[in-house]
Amino acid sequence: MSDPIKHECGVAMVRLKKPLSHYQDKYKNVLWGFQKLFLLMEKQHNRGQDGAGIGAVKLNMPPGEAFMFRERDNGRNPISAVVKKQMKLYNELLNKGTIFPEFPDTVKEHWPFGAEVLLGHLRYGTSGGYSKSVCQPYFRRSPWPTRNLMMAGNFNITNVDQLNQKLINRGAHPIFDTDTQTVLEEIGYHLDEEHTRLYHELRDQKTPTPEISHIIADRLDVGQVLRDAAESWDGGYTLAGMIGSGDTFILRDPNGIRPAWYFEDDEVIAFASERVALMTIFDKAAEDIHEAPPGHAVVVKNDASLHIHEITKPGKPSYCSFERIYFSRGNDPDIYRERKALGAALGEQINRSTKGDFGKSVFSFIPNTAETAYYGLIEEMNRLHRSNVKAEILKAHKNGSLDEEMLNGLMDNNWPRGEKVALKDIKLRTFISQEKNRVQLASHVYDISYGAVNPGDILVCVDDSIVRGTTLKQSIIRILSKTKPSKIVIASTAPQIRYPDCYGIDMSEMGNFIAFQAAISLLKDAGSTHIIDEVHEACVAQSELAPEKMVNHVKRIYDPFTAEQISERIADLVSPKNNGWDGEVEIVYQSIENLHRALPNHDGDWYFTGNYPTPGGYAVVNRAFMAYYAGRKGRSYS
Repeated sequence: MSDPIKHECGVAMVRLKKPLSHYQDKYKNVLWGFQKLFLLMEKQHNRGQDGAGIGAVKLNMPPGEAFMFRERDNGRNPISAVVKKQMKLYNELLNKGTIFPEFPDTVKEHWPFGAEVLLGHLRYGTSGGYSKSVCQPYFRRSPWPTRNLMMAGNFNITNVDQLNQKLINRGAHPIFDTDTQTVLEEIGYHLDEEHTRLYHELRDQKTPTPEISHIIADRLDVGQVLRDAAESWDGGYTLAGMIGSGDTFILRDPNGIRPAWYFEDDEVIAFASERVALMTIFDKAAEDIHEAPPGHAVVVKNDASLHIHEITKPGKPSYCSFERIYFSRGNDPDIYRERKALGAALGEQINRSTKGDFGKSVFSFIPNTAETAYYGLIEEMNRLHRSNVKAEILKAHKNGSLDEEMLNGLMDNNWPRGEKVALKDIKLRTFISQEKNRVQLASHVYDISYGAVNPGDILVCVDDSIVRGTTLKQSIIRILSKTKPSKIVIASTAPQIRYPDCYGIDMSEMGNFIAFQAAISLLKDAGSTHIIDEVHEACVAQSELAPEKMVNHVKRIYDPFTAEQISERIADLVSPKNNGWDGEVEIVYQSIENLHRALPNHDGDWYFTGNYPTPGGYAVVNRAFMAYYAGRKGRSYS
């Protein structure tokens, strides 16, 4: 993605099924579980840049001993920071003779993360601020193990205001900083209720007091707690949690918007946001990794038994297509194949853009994450050319005009040519405040391979997606135009992004979308600005309705125009002016139909179509347009 849209959050959890002594004996590594957690986080580093945190639960600790721990950081390299801090403590304890790896119980007793249950989180903030205090996991403390809750997630809840009001109506005083805090308190409330119910039941049965805590831990119905808590949530979420008694869970939204994967063997149960991370770190095959079912929780009890509970009734599957287009790591076998398919699906449009003159065309990609799609496009262009050559040979053979010279010409000429044209030089820091200087810096983020493109060639560059178009205008097209092509074609593997996301991706300000800017520009040129006012009036009129009764009136902004007309206006908006290059810019977008063909199991497309999978999405798009109309900046969700 050429525009600097940050990634989603990521979660990782490791539940050791054996005591620490097993891993010391077998692997000569008492830190086996901790290191697996660290590696899982590193393999998902693409998912978070704002902060990181880790948590731990130690099983069967004696009464009075600490059993839950947490470390968080929001610095420059947060994963390394939290791990280095704990490893520094580990080595200090080792040097003092306080712990001995060959005696794992000493590590468990004295080192905070010498634990059987480990949770990791990579944060990209879509609500709250960016301080260390809002880094996850969040921790709800109690002297009772079964009332302690630590939680992290990849999610955004669209109706957090209503949930906070629900807490207030119970007499609670929630902290209004993030939806994570709201969800934590809601689960915590029902965890307290279940704990209290079990306590009174056992007390009334005259159960000896020292045994009550252990029995509550065994009987605690985590599935029912989550069922009660999640009853009225609206949004996309993958939540990972640990209870002080050792129970753990991962919970997925009913539409499967946010991803969650897990596996189990005889030594460990592990969870992650991306399948390939589990495959790589634990040396597993794709078929060993299971997807958490939408609307379900995968619960691991304190005895390491795994259970799957339906928490909310599963809805229509709406798996986020951006996970496949861009966010997730591309070395997952299915994602790699799908990204190639996305590139190949652009073939017919690119064939028209180049008029089939492959000999005078150069194919490339920008940024590096678009490389896999580029391979798919090149393969498709070669296929198209082979088909053309075959047709010419058959025609010449039929006419009796086929000879060696003609055959050599057909075989040797007009093949698609791929080059590494653009590359990211450095990530320049935007510490200079003046807008003019920021633009000048942006123009140097990318560099080109000089001589890779001949003057007059058509230069085709594949991009994952085009959100704001800012980087295209300020940097990419300017630098590509230095090669003096006759035409620059930017081909997006994603369709036009027209509507805000509210489920964990930071794409919420409607006025920032280049497709929306293009549609508004076309309306103004057509003298149809009354449509803008009418849409605003319709949004205001339904703003007090329940989200379930709302419709997406913003679609009317786009209705008068074809996708091609909007693409043409986008090309005009991002074309450099007065830079000495007089070539043409064309922007090619993936069609919705081809998107679904390339991603048959991930049809969540609300940011392209405006068809949201939950009622809260319609409330967000309504607020987003009203904010645009009023000139207000900022996210349109909590």
